[in-house]
Amino acid sequence: MKQGIHPEYHLAKVKCACGNEFQVGSTLENIKVEICSQCHPFFTGKQKLVDTAGRVEKFMRKYGNTLEKDK
Repeated sequence: MKQGIHPEYHLAKVKCACGNEFQVGSTLENIKVEICSQCHPFFTGKQKLVDTAGRVEKFMRKYGNTLEKDK
């Protein structure tokens, strides 16, 4: 491998929005995530609605009236 062209590799601390913290190897020192394996519905088996940047509200404003008409 060539010298001086590779980024530094750190033991990074990952912080999830649920409060879970763990360490991984990365070129970054600190990483913040919204969903991890401790709170993701696939791994926990619990249904959880994750709203990122108001997407659910935007969907309901756009299609909410049509959903009620179908009933």
